[in-house]
Amino acid sequence: MFYRENGQFKTSYRADQQIFPITQDRWAVLAIIAFAFIAVPLLGSDYTFRAILIPFVIMSLAALGVNILVGYCGQISLGSGAFMAVGAYAAFNFFVRVPGMPLIPALILGGLCSTAFGILFGLPSLRVKGLYLAVATLAAQFFSDWMFLRIKWFTNDSPSGSVSVSNLQVFGFGIESPVAKYLFCLAILTVLALMAKNLVRSAIGREWMAIRDMDVAAAVIGIRPMFAKLSAFAVSSFIIGVAGALWGFVYLGSWEPAAFSVDMSFRLLFMVIIGGMGSIMGSFFGAAFIVLLPIFLSQFLPFLGGLIGMDVTTTAASHAELMIFGALIVWFLIVEPHGLAKLWSVAKQKLRLWPFPH
Repeated sequence: MFYRENGQFKTSYRADQQIFPITQDRWAVLAIIAFAFIAVPLLGSDYTFRAILIPFVIMSLAALGVNILVGYCGQISLGSGAFMAVGAYAAFNFFVRVPGMPLIPALILGGLCSTAFGILFGLPSLRVKGLYLAVATLAAQFFSDWMFLRIKWFTNDSPSGSVSVSNLQVFGFGIESPVAKYLFCLAILTVLALMAKNLVRSAIGREWMAIRDMDVAAAVIGIRPMFAKLSAFAVSSFIIGVAGALWGFVYLGSWEPAAFSVDMSFRLLFMVIIGGMGSIMGSFFGAAFIVLLPIFLSQFLPFLGGLIGMDVTTTAASHAELMIFGALIVWFLIVEPHGLAKLWSVAKQKLRLWPFPH
C-alpha cells in the first residue's frame, strides 16, 4: 500500500483543485524536478547531454504540444514539423534582424508566429475531420518546405536555406556548454508543462475533450466548436513552435528546412500515440521511447553480436535497429493501445492495493 490516498482530505476548493492533489504525486514530481535540475548536471557527461538529454527534453516539449491538439482535442495533425520550422525560422529572423533582441523574447515571438500559422492551417478543421484534416495539415508541411527554400528573406538570403546562430545568452549568462543548454531547455519545458497541465484541467481543456469525444453533442450544450478547435491549434502550435526554435537554436545550432521534414511530423505523432493520447505524462513516455530506444539498440546490438561470436557491421546494426524498433512499436500498440501512460496508470492502481491481489 505504497500509494494510499486514505486520510488525504481536502478542506477548501483551492486544495481540491491542485495540479497534483495526491501527496505522493506531489512529492514524486518535486523529487523528479529536483533530480533533473541538480543531480543530472553533476552526473551527466557531455555526450549524455548532447546525444540523449537535450533531444529528449526538446522532443518532450514538442510532443506535449502535439498531444494537446491530437490527444485532448482529437484533431489529427501531420503538420507538426511545419509548425516547428515556422517557430525556428521566425525566432531566427527576430534574433538576427532586431538589434539586441534577447533570446527568450525571440523564442516567444517565434512561438507566436507559429501560432498564427497553426490557426491559418487549422481553419479546415471547422469543416473536415479525421483523415481529411490530416491531409489538410499535411499541406502545411509542404507549404513550409517550399516557403523556406524559395523565399530567401526568411533565411537571411541564404541560397541553400541553411541558417545558424551563435553566442546565445540569457540574462548575461552564456548558453554554450551542454549543461547550460540542457538546463535552459529543461526550465522552458517545466514552465510550459505546468501551464499545459493547468490548461487541460480548466474550462477550455474540458471544451477540447468534449469536442474530441462528440463534437455534435458539445455544440448542442453550448460549446463553440470554432473557438475550441482553433484555440487548440493556437496553443499546440505555440508550444511546438517554441520547441522548434529550441531544436534549431540549442540542439542543432545550424539547420536547413530538411531538419523539419514530414519525418519529424510522423515522429511526433508516434510519440503521442505510443506515450498515450490525452495524457501530459504520455508525452514524456513517448519522447523517451522514440529518442532513447534507437540509441540503446545501436549500443546493444553490437554488444550482443560480440557475445554470440558474430561480427555485426554498422550497416547490419542500422537495419536491425529499424526492424526491432518498428516491431516494438507494433507490439506496444497491440499490448496496450492506450499507450505507456495507461500502463503507468494501471501500475498506480496496483500500488494502491498492494500487497492484496485485487
